[in-house]
Amino acid sequence: MVLSVSGVLLLGVIVILFFRKDGLKLSHALVCGLFGFYLAGTSVAPSIEAGGERLADLLGGISF
Repeated sequence: MVLSVSGVLLLGVIVILFFRKDGLKLSHALVCGLFGFYLAGTSVAPSIEAGGERLADLLGGISF
């Protein structure tokens, strides 16, 4: 659950930055949000979630 919340917060911050700096229109953000919402209900969702977890593990293992 922690990974989901932190991922959502990170994506939310990115959307806000795009909205303020790069001219992301509100309609584009809404369409992307709806796409993600409906995509979560498909059979592809477990694969996307597993890929996100692997990416988080990979990034978490990087030491500077």
